[in-house]
Parts: sequence; C-alpha cells; structure tokens
Amino acid sequence: MASYGQSAEDAESDEYEVVRKVRFSGNSEISNRVLTTLVRSRTNRTFLGIPRFTPWYFIWRAVGVGESPSILDRDIIASDIDRIILYYENLGFFEVSVDTSVIEYRNNRFEISFIIEEGPRSTIETVSYTGLPVFDEDFPKEPFFRQSLFRGSMVNDSTFSAGRPYRLQELREEQTRIINYLKDYGYAAVQRDSVRALLKQSENPNEYDVLFQIRHGELYHFGDVYVSLFGPGELSETFDDSLRVKYSEHHENSYSLFIEKQAEAQTDFALLQEQLHFQPGSLFSQSAYLRSVNSFQTLGNMVFNRFGLSETGSIPDFSQSEIPVYFSLQTLPKHSLRAEVFGMRRYGFGTGIGANYNNNNVFRNAENFTLGINTNLEYVPSRNLSEISPRDDLGRRTSSGAAIFQSYEIRAEYSLPRIMAPFRFLTESDRVEGGRTRYSLSYNQSNQLYFDINTDIRFNLRYELRHTDRLFSFIDLLELDVIDTNPSSQFRENLINEFGEGSFEFLRIEQDFKPQFSSSVRYTFRSSNTNIIKRDNGHFSEVSLAFAGNLPYLLDRFVVTPGTLEGTLPPPFGVSSNSLAYSRFLKLSADYRRYVPVSANTVFAFRVFGGIAQPVGSSEIIPLNRRFFAGGSNDIRGWNPFRLGPGSISPEEVSIPGGEIKLAVFKEFRQIFLRNVFNANWQIAWHTDAGNVWYGPRNVFRDEDNIDLLRDGKFFLDSFYEQIAVGSGIGLRFDWDFLVVRFDLTYRIHDLEMGWFRNRLSYFSFGIGHSF
Repeated sequence: MASYGQSAEDAESDEYEVVRKVRFSGNSEISNRVLTTLVRSRTNRTFLGIPRFTPWYFIWRAVGVGESPSILDRDIIASDIDRIILYYENLGFFEVSVDTSVIEYRNNRFEISFIIEEGPRSTIETVSYTGLPVFDEDFPKEPFFRQSLFRGSMVNDSTFSAGRPYRLQELREEQTRIINYLKDYGYAAVQRDSVRALLKQSENPNEYDVLFQIRHGELYHFGDVYVSLFGPGELSETFDDSLRVKYSEHHENSYSLFIEKQAEAQTDFALLQEQLHFQPGSLFSQSAYLRSVNSFQTLGNMVFNRFGLSETGSIPDFSQSEIPVYFSLQTLPKHSLRAEVFGMRRYGFGTGIGANYNNNNVFRNAENFTLGINTNLEYVPSRNLSEISPRDDLGRRTSSGAAIFQSYEIRAEYSLPRIMAPFRFLTESDRVEGGRTRYSLSYNQSNQLYFDINTDIRFNLRYELRHTDRLFSFIDLLELDVIDTNPSSQFRENLINEFGEGSFEFLRIEQDFKPQFSSSVRYTFRSSNTNIIKRDNGHFSEVSLAFAGNLPYLLDRFVVTPGTLEGTLPPPFGVSSNSLAYSRFLKLSADYRRYVPVSANTVFAFRVFGGIAQPVGSSEIIPLNRRFFAGGSNDIRGWNPFRLGPGSISPEEVSIPGGEIKLAVFKEFRQIFLRNVFNANWQIAWHTDAGNVWYGPRNVFRDEDNIDLLRDGKFFLDSFYEQIAVGSGIGLRFDWDFLVVRFDLTYRIHDLEMGWFRNRLSYFSFGIGHSF
C-alpha cells in the first residue's frame, strides 16, 4: 500500500498545492476526530480511515472521474483557527490559543498542523433562577426544577449546586427548556431574549455562577379556533358545510370553534374536533397546540396546507390577551391502487408481482382499509437442494435437479387513528401523544427449503402508542396463527433414508410439521431517531416480550375437553383435516443498532441482537414458525436463509430446523465515493456479521440408545463462542432519497464446518434497503 501511495503521488501534477496531511497537537481534551470534522482544511477522502490512502483522488488523476484534489487555501486555514477557538470557548476553555504550521514536505504537497494550547477548563458551580412567575396551581414549582438540566442539591429555593464543566450548549438547552415551560403555562410571548444566562466569576477565575434572568411577560389564552378542510384536487374557497361550537367555561367571554369543510372531503366534524388537545378560551399551552398539529398529521387521510397562530401564518398578535388558532387542511384521494414488480433472493433468484388497494377514509373518520395480494416464483439451483437430499451408497448427496419455489399471500388490514378498548384510557395519559389500532388478517402458502406451508392464517389485534417522536410502544393483544406444514419432498426423503420412516427419530421430527395453533400476547418498546432509509445517524432499539399459547391452553382445558388436557384442538372452519397442536412459551428479544458518522462521507454502523424462547408448563418445543433462524442477506451474510446452525450442526445434518436462542453482532463501514451519479450516492461498504442459533436446554431429542442427537446444536456457556459463524466482505450501495439497493460479496471467515479462513468461496447477496 505504501508503494502504491508513493507512485500515485509521483504522478501528481505540480500545478496544484495539494493538502496531504492535516494534524493536531496539544489537544488532550478534544479528540482528533472531533477536530477533523470541525475544520474545513482537509485532505482528500481516505478509504476506511487509512492515512493518505485516497483512491477516489487517484482515480481522478488517472481518468478524470472521482474526487478533485484538496487545494491548500490559507483563508480557510485562518477560518479554521477561529472555528477551533470558538469550539473550545463553548466548552469553557476561555484561555485557549491556536496557531498553525504549513509545511511543504514535498513539491506541492503540504502538511497543515494546528498547534493548540488548551488552557484550563472552567466549571459552573451554581445555577440560579430569577424573575419566574409566582408558583401556584397554574404554574407548579416542582416540575420546573425537577426538569432542570442542572438539577442537583438545592442551595436555596431557587439555586442548584452544579459543580460541572462549562458547556455553552447546555446553557442554551436550559434556556430552551425554560422558554418551553413558560409557553406551556400561558406565557406565549416568551422569546430567546426573554431568558438570559448571566455569568459571574467567583474567587477562583475558572469557576462561574450562572443566573438565568427571566422576563415572562403576560398570560395568554387561546382565542377562537378555525379549522378549514378542503377536498382533494384544486383548492376552492367554497365550503358546503360548517359548524360552530361555543366554549365559555374557561373565560368570562365566549369563544368558539369554527369548522368548515367541503363535501368532497367526506369527513365528519367529530373527527376534526377530536384532534384538538385544547379548547378555545383555555390557558395557552404550546405543547397542546403542537400535539393538535401532530394529531392531524397522523390521521393519514389529510395533509396541512397551513397552520399557525395568525390568519396569515405570521407572528401572533401579542397585543391581545387571546391568540386565535388556524388550521387549513386538505384530504388525500380516498381510493388508491398500486401495483409492483419486485426481485428477491432467498435460496435462489426470483421475481414476483403484487397489487394493493387502499381506502384511507372508510367511514368518514380516517379509518384505513388495505387489501393486498402478491405472488412470486423463485428458481432454486440443484446445489441448494442437494444439501437436504439423501445420500447414495457412496455417501454422496443426490438431487433430482433444480426446482421452482412459489408462494402467494392475501392480506387485509383495517386501522383506526385512535386507541380503542380496552386501552382507550391510555389516551388520557400525558405519556401518550397518540395512537392507532390495527386489525390484520392474512392467508399464505409457500415452498420452503425444509418444509412447505400448506396453510398459514394469521390474525392480529395491535395497539400502537406514540409517546414522543422517537419512543413507541406496541401491544399485540391477540395474535392468532393457524399453520399447516409438511416436510418438503427432498427433506422428507432425506429423513426417511437416514432414520427410517417408522423410526423414533423420524416420528419425533415429524411433530414439528403437525398443524399448529398459536396465540400470543406481546409487548414491544421501540426507540428510534434515525432515518429509516438512510440510516446514517442516530440509533434504533427494540425490546419485545411475548407470552404464547395461553388461549389454546384455556380452550383445551375448559371448553373443548373440560377437565382434560389433550394438548390438541379441533381445526376451526375445516382449515385442516388434522387436529391442531399448540405450545406455551415465552419469547424475549432485544435489538440495538447504532449509526455513527465518522466523517462527512463515512458512517460506522453496528447492530447487536439477542433472543431466547423458552417453553413453559408441559410444553417441550417451540412451534416451527416461532423459532429463531440465521442466515440471509438481511441477517448473517455468507449463509443462505435457514442454512446456519443450530450450533455446529452442518446444514446437511439438520433434523430440527431453527433454534430457541440467537446471538448476533453486525458491523458495517459505509463510505460515499461518488455523489449524485444517476441521482444516487454510490457507497462502498465493508461488512462483518457474526452469530448463530442454538437449541435451548428443554429441547431434548434422544435416540433409542439415550444419546442426545441435538448436543452439537445446543447452547453451552463454556463453548458457544466456538460455534459463532463469521462472514465478512465488501459491497456496493446505491443510495437514492427513497430507496437503497445493495450488493454484497461475503467470505466465510469462520466456517463452522471448515474452520477459520479455510473457505475461499465467495457468496453473493442482494437486498433492498440497508441490511440493518
């Protein structure tokens, strides 16, 4: 690599003064990475952070496409000095000094050094507040101080003992908090200059006392509220219906809600009125106003033309004690039909088509109904099928050749933009900003590598609760699943050949493929502040806990055969000719993803996943479609779906697919090397995935000689790490604003069958969207 970099530099033209090195010295408190993102004097983009390895620039020098040279600019260097000083001062380094050294170490190749003397860092000793309104029931004291960013031990009734490093950003955040708190209790005219942070130097020159000086102004109330709703299409100021609702309980004067709408909007007055989280005449609250805006936005059948605290959308008129509110909205087209054609890759390559019908306002109250159908065909090469085919007399896998897998699904969903019973009471909680109730029903059939799904009927009743813009809860109160599966012909033939059709082992494995009735109650908590398409900043985390099998257990015990526990139920509606087995189990999973911008063009992403499913009561197994699986383009790349694990069992020897425990770790470096080519940013990515699935401690499968046939696939604390598969490779990402297409080439760094670095084959995968 060194020789390559040397030859590339020799090829540079002497006409450019090129920046090849940027260094920082003396910065013990602030990292080089932070300072690098701060300054504008930069080298050309490096690859994976390797110093002076700038392939995009070398390509530009060779063929004129790539990245032009980073030219030395002394005016930018001077501005960088100011940026560094300002950044340090904002962190309390008031005595910082910065100098530069620009050295031409080779002909027209320059090194810029920023020489920093940080000096001592100042601290904030106490934080006080003055000028607050009188605390009473309408302006509570306890929440104001409890929510302070500087809360600590109280010196007196308005002063905190802080004892923390000075950070200007914290002072600004506290200023914003005070402003928002005042606006939530009627002081609508409070602005930035209404709250000032005054610093007083103590006897120690590096210690400061902070006093927040507050001018709260007058109290305000909501005035009249005006809601205008237009139908889809071009706007017309002619309205077909109107409503006036008078309110007088909050004020001696009478204030009103005025609603006007067009007939084409097909929306009830009650729906519009329900979205308001305040009443005309009530004390002004910025949070209530913004929650109302958000409620309208999340209905799903209308969008805002304009909203504001004045008719024109300009600054409110604070000369009056009442502030009117204006909402202008327009409904979306009620009916829509969308068709799609897509590509896919699981075991081979396939394609499919789908169609979706949507009605976003079924009964004039923003109820949403969706009906969809899709089907696909997938060509599976004989190489994949041979992995589960029986062996011949010489121990070789036999296969009848390639196959076509097909599947189809019909699904219907009905949702309401509100929380229904029995959780309607949660809408009154301050911790719930809004919610939605979903009813979904689906039916599908499909071919899998190990088994075929003859019938899979699912029903789900879900409550979605929005706590903040980034915090959500999901309650799946009733999730029902009736599934009827058969072992695929190749897999069944292999099992019969290996164990014998009437053997104990074959009968035990066949239990997995009995028709199943599953019910679950699940709670999921999610925190996310990342762009779901770009995934270039922020985080995503989700924790889920499910308790399954209770409904069929109760039906079995008290309804179907009272007093007797059969362990099976008769099939409903004749969906199967066989009785339905069920299992009771607990399932817990946790998923954490983090996206760290390393530079303006590079993102480091990582994901950690863990899950465990445990049978309870007399149940011994987890239903096949509720187990954990590993492998695939969105999981551990380098292995096909369902083809990794459990444990160290080779794919050819798997008799019980899936596991009850899963651990996985993923990481990616993504770097943009071309911008806006065919309207997309081109990224190169280096990924590494590691993990596996294992059988749980209660999954017991012994042969006639009492030998545990699943031991190699079981999770043992002292040896599981030896069974972690590792795949790593590179890939391309084509990042449009609305879509990411990726191609990855993966090598098995740790192949559980061959060992570390022994498998030289590469494995290609394709996907839509980032893998995590």
